[in-house]
Amino acid sequence: MNKKPVETIMGIVVLAVATLFMVFAYNVSDLQVVKGYEIGARFLKVGGLNTGADVRINGVKIGTVLSQKINPEDYMVDVRMSISPEIALPEDSVISVAGDGLMGDKFIKIEPGKSEETISPGAIASNTKDAKSLEDMVGEIIFMVTGDEEK
Repeated sequence: MNKKPVETIMGIVVLAVATLFMVFAYNVSDLQVVKGYEIGARFLKVGGLNTGADVRINGVKIGTVLSQKINPEDYMVDVRMSISPEIALPEDSVISVAGDGLMGDKFIKIEPGKSEETISPGAIASNTKDAKSLEDMVGEIIFMVTGDEEK
């Protein structure tokens, strides 16, 4: 096992560059958990939403999904999320589960309301919309098409 020192040094350099690339990619990719205040929301269906998913307003990440669990009393999904401290959400904001395209990752979409009152930290938002599956959307389209033919 007679190795040349140049090969060892090159191996160390390659590992160092790979590590720096990974750190850079992590910082640029916006994968960090947003530190802020926590709020909750309750959904009947979350349709593949994952812990760590984005919380967005108009496509801009303002938070992160922290956890989700089934409530054993009513079988609703309780979702906890962290919202950036500089964002004060109006109380009548609509919180829904959306996706990037038909088969894309799910995220929480917030449509801010007009209320002067804001959702306080630790509160559970009441104005939510469930995730729509591909089957639900196809069913709605078929119902719309067949409903128009009867007229």
